[in-house]
This record gives sequence, C-alpha cells and structure tokens, in this order.
Amino acid sequence: MKIKFNSPVILSFSLACVAVFVLDKLMIGQLMPFFTLGYVSLANPITILTLFTHVLGHVSWEHLIGNLTFILLVGPIVEEKYGSRLTILMMLVTAFMTAIFNILFFHTGLLGASGLVFMFILLASFTNSKSGEIPVTFILIALLFIGKEVIQSLQNDQISQFAHIMGGICGSIFGFVTRPGRK
Repeated sequence: MKIKFNSPVILSFSLACVAVFVLDKLMIGQLMPFFTLGYVSLANPITILTLFTHVLGHVSWEHLIGNLTFILLVGPIVEEKYGSRLTILMMLVTAFMTAIFNILFFHTGLLGASGLVFMFILLASFTNSKSGEIPVTFILIALLFIGKEVIQSLQNDQISQFAHIMGGICGSIFGFVTRPGRK
C-alpha cells in the first residue's frame, strides 16, 4: 500500500492554514494581520489580498482544528465530484463574497475558514443529485446548519455566524448551478 495525495486542493489549503498559524505563533502575531480581514483600502494592495487570505488565518488551535476537521472530511468529496479547478474557484468566490458582505454590513474583523466549511457541507449534499432535483439532504442540512447559525447569531460570542450563513448560501448556489462530475 502507498500513501496518496488524494485531494490536492483540500490538502494544500489545510497545510497552508497550519503553516500560517504556526508561522504567526513563531513571529509573535506579526503575520496574522495579512490573514485577517479588517479595513480594506484600494491604496493598499495587501488589504485587498485579505479579501481572499482571511480564510487561511485562525485565532487558536481549537479554531483551526475545528475548521480543518470538517474541511478534511467533506472537502475531498467535493473536490472529487467537482474537480480541483472548480473547487478552487468556489473557495475563492466564497472567501470574496463573505469578505465583501462582512465589510458592507459589519464593522468587525474576519478570519478563519468557517465560511468555506459551510460551503462544503451544503455543496456536498448535491454530490449525488441530478439536474432538476432538490436533494432532501440539502433541505435538511440547510435547515439544520443555517437555522442553528441564525439562532446563534443572537449571542455575543465573537463568532461570525454571518460568515457561516454566507458560506452556506454560496454552497447552495454552487450546488444548483453546477453539476457533479463536470470538470
């Protein structure tokens, strides 16, 4: 038996998240601003990059491990069904949309891959569906996960439930407009 790098996008993303976290700890927090969405200025290209890079930053080991557990569980299924290129595109669009909506509606920073987690979870429910069908699993997952986030958004817990909801919305849209197996 040999070890196979079975999901290059998901594994590379996961390794990048770990590298950013470890390097930030070694640099005593000096790296994380490049991986945290805050104030975005068109005059500063680094802040524009955070529209995408905020998904690589994590505030703690618990935050990182929690996100990577779901990404490594569901991400390879999505990457296998939708292909690596489309998976990267969906990840970039989700990161960007989450960032834009956070800037427009909230005055808080944003970091972490939770939006991607929710995108993968909802998108995975479409992996065995056909055009013109709405999977019951999608309906149940949407109700459970997004419903839970709406309820939890009433708490003051430093968690961006909105990013989770936005990731779920992106995953739902991708599920309806793309079909598994199409590269």
